[in-house]
This record gives sequence, C-alpha cells and structure tokens, in this order.
Amino acid sequence: MRRLAIPLALLLALGGLIHPASAAVKRTPECQGDWLPATPTAGEVMKGEISFLDLPPVKVGQDVNWRTNPYNNRSWAMVFHSLRWMGRLVAEYEGNGEERYLARATEIAKDWVKDNPRRGAASPYAWAEHPIALRAPALVCLSKHVDAPWLKASLAEHARVLGDDRLYEWGHNHGIDQDIALLGIGCRLGDRRWQDHAIKRLTKTVRLDIDSQGALMEQAPRYAIYVHDRLKVAMDNLKDCGRKVPGEISDRWGRLGGFIMHSTRPNGYMVPIGDGGADHEPTGFASPSEKTKVFRAGYVYGRTSWNKPESAFYSIRFGPGTKFHGHEDHLGVTYYAHGRDVLVDTGFHSYESTRYRYWTMSPEAHNVPTVVGARFRPRTATKLTRTSYDKDRQRYRLTDKAYGVSRTRSVLVNHDQDVMAVLDTAGGGKKVGNIWRFDSALKEVSNGGGKVVLGDGKFKVSLVQLDGCAPLGGQKVERGGKLGWVSPTYMAKNPATVVVSPAGRSILTMIVPGTDQPKVSCGGGKVTVQTADGPVTFKASIF
Repeated sequence: MRRLAIPLALLLALGGLIHPASAAVKRTPECQGDWLPATPTAGEVMKGEISFLDLPPVKVGQDVNWRTNPYNNRSWAMVFHSLRWMGRLVAEYEGNGEERYLARATEIAKDWVKDNPRRGAASPYAWAEHPIALRAPALVCLSKHVDAPWLKASLAEHARVLGDDRLYEWGHNHGIDQDIALLGIGCRLGDRRWQDHAIKRLTKTVRLDIDSQGALMEQAPRYAIYVHDRLKVAMDNLKDCGRKVPGEISDRWGRLGGFIMHSTRPNGYMVPIGDGGADHEPTGFASPSEKTKVFRAGYVYGRTSWNKPESAFYSIRFGPGTKFHGHEDHLGVTYYAHGRDVLVDTGFHSYESTRYRYWTMSPEAHNVPTVVGARFRPRTATKLTRTSYDKDRQRYRLTDKAYGVSRTRSVLVNHDQDVMAVLDTAGGGKKVGNIWRFDSALKEVSNGGGKVVLGDGKFKVSLVQLDGCAPLGGQKVERGGKLGWVSPTYMAKNPATVVVSPAGRSILTMIVPGTDQPKVSCGGGKVTVQTADGPVTFKASIF
C-alpha cells in the first residue's frame, strides 16, 4: 500500500479527528495498555499486511475484505475481527503524533462498522462473543481521538451485546474479556449501569474461574497466564474509571501466581496440560515455598527444588469431568528428571475442527491406564483418595469409573535416586493396559523381557513393567503412526515414541531415568530398582 497523504477533507469525512496535526498527542490508558497484540506492527498495518498466530502475512489492501480468512483458521478470523491490529495504529499515533496513523485506523474501523452490521455481517466471526469483547477496547481507544456519531453508535451497540447475559461466558477467560470491554464502554460513555453490571458479573466469574487455592478451573494451566494478565487490565481499568476493585478479585488474582509457578517445569516452561503447548514461559512470578502441592481443581505437582533446571518434577491429573480447555487426561502423569522431559503430554495443536485436534483431547493422547474390553465414558470425574508425603518420596492413589468399573492408579515418585513407579488396576475382574509417551528426542534403543530402553545418544531412560511380580513382556513401541505424536507448539505435529503395554491384571510400571540397566527384583511384597544413583525399595502395592 502507498503511504497515505491525509488532506483536511479526508479527516473530516472520517468522522472528526479530535487532535489537529500540530498539537501534542496525549497518551491514554485506553490506548497504551497491554491489551495490544505483539504483531502485526503499526508499520505492517500501514503497508496493508497483517500476520497472526505466526502464520505468513496476508495483504488486506486499502479496502479491507472482511470475509478474508486465507488459512481457513477460526483463530485467525477471530483475531482479524477483533480489530486490535487497528488499535495498534492509534497507539502509534499517540507516540509519534502522525495523523496518517490515526486516519488509517479510523478508516479501517469505519469500514468494519459499515460492512458488518449485526444482521448480515461479512463474516460469522464478526459478532462472535470473543471478537466482540476484544474489539470493543480497540474502539474505545479510537474514540479517545475521534468524535463521530457512527463510532458512538457502534460502541453503544457493542455494550448492548456485551451486557446480554445470554451471550456471556461465565467462569471463563472470555467472560473476563467481555466484562473488561463492557466496563470500558461504560466508563468512556459515562454509563454507570454498564459499569455496575460488568463489575458484578466479573466478580462472580472470577469466583467461578479461580478457586480459593488460586487454581484456574479451565483445565489448561497455560490459560492462567492469560487470565492473570487480563485481570490486571481489569483492575487497572477499574481504578482509572474511579471504581473500587472488589477484594475477591484482587485476592484470587494474587493466588493465581502460585498456581502458575507450581504448573511450571524446572526448564521454565509450563507443563502442557489441556489446551496448552510446551512453549509457555511465565515470568515475574515468585516461587512458592511448597515443593509439593495438591490443587483440589485436579492437579498434583511435585519437584525437588525451585529455580534449578536439573531438578525433578512431576504432574498428575484428577478432578471434575472435562470442560472448557480440558482433555480426557485423568490419571495422566508427566515426569521431568535429570534436567529434561521424560514423560510428556501430547499438548495442544489448535482449535481447528480436525481429526487430529480431537485425537489430542482423547485418552489415547495421554499417559493413562485403559480398561480392556470396556467403553470409555467421557467427562467422568476422578478422585484423589490417598496421599503420603516424605522428604524424598511422595505417593498418591486415584480412582474413577471412566470405564464403568473402578480404574485405580497409584503413583510413587522417589527423588535423589530418581524413579517413578505406577500401579494400575481395574475392578470387575477386568484387565488394564496403559500408554506412555516420551519426549520427542527419545527413541527406541531396545525392547525385550518387559523392559524398553529409549535414548537420544547421551541420555537413557528405561521402562520396566511387572504383572504381579512377574515381568510383563510384549510392549509395543510406536513412533508416529496412530499414537506417536506430540504438539509442543501451535499447529505443530511432531513424532514421539510411545510405549503401549500388553494387558495385565495388575501392571506395575517403573520409569527409571539415566540408565539402561535398571535391575529389578520383586519378592515379599517389595520391589527394588537399581537407579543411576543407587537402589530404591518400595512396596509393590505402592501404599
């Protein structure tokens, strides 16, 4: 796109720019907040190029086609219609005072309003609940510098939609965005009814979305970073509007930081549970005092120390049935030891309606036990029924009826001499099987006699399985194919090594990092495993 020359006639036609070109431009909280996206930059937008979600840039030209969705990607279309990229131009205008940035922003917004009436919009994403919530702050920002009837009318229409509780996402990050947007319009237009409604709703949604322990209830820990950031915006906006921040919001916001840190592996990245990849790196949060934490929302976390990349870490899932951003990962575990990922979750691919996306949410995409010959029941709750904590050893027992009969998993994690032991059983005389997904760098070295060794040339890890006290052989090792995949980042699909056990009455699985010679002996109700740092003995029943 050629650079824009903005004559006075065009400025007037666009609806009344408040600041003449010669005047200093005041920076406003509405335009300088952290709601702005990192990309595209103002320069890119002025050139008519926009890029979202790390996908290649798209030329939108001078007269934007609001049906544009070049990648047939719902997330791309939602960001496109959020108009936050338009807001980037207004923020740039506040920084450099160049009227062409404000004029182009006004042109984009006015064109969007003209082409996307509530009925008959150019795209189904134009008035979807989340784009509305994200677009309203961008329009509020624009209104700080543009006084035009079409803009005021659009803001009022956005407020009416945002204030409709039938379209509201209770207990969800989208609901928080909806209330930020409604509050922003209410403050900008001086409508206290909208302000009050947003504050009342936000308080209830925070209570639903963050429990008293500070755990996010959306079943994907990485969203805790987003919710933490957005609540900070909400609280700042309340203060700027002259409104008091409800104590329950500030209290639960403060506790959320502890949940974020407990959900973070020693490498600094959050554990990829639910709709969350392995590339989310929280910063600016203090490490909690506890090394082991059980969140009633359905998370068990443990580690050997804080702020040491070489420390060990594990996670276990339980809790309410699947909702929002959750996957069917109950009883699933991850394990980090010797300074690296060992057992991993499949992660998050995208929100696209593809077979692979739905597979990543299924039990087969997680390190879970399965009941042979029984049908899986989605959205089944799982209970944590027993715990035991020692300085260098923790034990847990979890159970549910996701297959119609009791499915029980007991987990032991031993530190210093690192080993994870997992015992799986089922009721009703049923046999169990299980699935173990390893970090992508680890490939099969050997498989035989109930022991599978994987490595990357330098590091080795062994999986050993017993049925009762007898070695359980016949493990299937797969890389790629049907089960052997992980999605550590958005839209990624990488091969990984998966070990699938044969069926057994009672399967004891031992994950022993750092060695390919984990000598195992079993007798008298006890098991001894030779780890890289010495022997570890524990009850065959875990408890």
